Amino acid sequence: MLRHFFLFLSHRRALRRWMEHSPRAVALTSRFIAGREIEDAIRVTRQLNQAGLAATLDYLGESVTTLAEAAASRDVYLRLLEAIHAEGLNAGLNANVSLKLTQLGLDVSEAACRENVAAIARRVGELASFVRVDMESSAYTARTLALVSDLHETYPHIGTVLQSYLYRTAGDAEELLQRHIQVRLCKGAYDEPADVAFQKKSDVDANYAKLAQRLLLAGEHPALATHDEPVLREALRFAEAQGIAKDRFEIQMLYGIRRDLQTEHASQGYRVRVYVPFGGAWYPYFMRRLGERPANVWFLVRHLLRS
Repeated sequence: MLRHFFLFLSHRRALRRWMEHSPRAVALTSRFIAGREIEDAIRVTRQLNQAGLAATLDYLGESVTTLAEAAASRDVYLRLLEAIHAEGLNAGLNANVSLKLTQLGLDVSEAACRENVAAIARRVGELASFVRVDMESSAYTARTLALVSDLHETYPHIGTVLQSYLYRTAGDAEELLQRHIQVRLCKGAYDEPADVAFQKKSDVDANYAKLAQRLLLAGEHPALATHDEPVLREALRFAEAQGIAKDRFEIQMLYGIRRDLQTEHASQGYRVRVYVPFGGAWYPYFMRRLGERPANVWFLVRHLLRS
């Protein structure tokens, strides 16, 4: 119920306008959002790298409605790539980028979106870096995978994301494995109907475990993205039992969530990458994070009580 409540709030435009322009609300989100500017994301990335953690940077702002907005998002990513390179943060892929297709214009023009993503992927290749196309709701799954598969033929340094709560994901995983496309596996953060997604956590977890094992055995440097400690430890036990080296995959977690697990696994020799969001359009992302883990809500409540 809590998850559905926050996902409902994520679509409330009036609340979004108020929160994204409220200094008090911005201060409350600072644990989960790096800041509004590229410089904020770079600062957080330096801190993470110094702690032995890698980063993937996400400029927030999904579901744009004009080509001008999409082009502006593309240009932010191009400047972000230059900043990462100038700071030397892409050495050893200590920092790369993640993006959403609806931010690059998918709802406005699929052709324009493809051009925007290709421009980013082209520069990523020139800088010897990596770009990950995030997955959004199931309404975009097929188009996202089609665009990534197409671009991957020209830009092999592009990867994507699969969600274990979708019924279709096992088949999608096999397609991506055949194409040697890098996959980040997560559970999924959108409110999906029963005809396309598992509704029970136990079913989502079981599918995650099965998919994680398949990707660990046959994937191209897969990323296990979860804060669910039992689920993650099961995957790590499988990797160890199969003799899969720690440098053949990585663990990914969100900025500000389970910092204890992030540092613990990094100290054990695993490659841990932290997803670092920044930008002014943070409200939908923030609401999904609250819906994913009750602990995030209690953190927010404690912060409010102290202020």
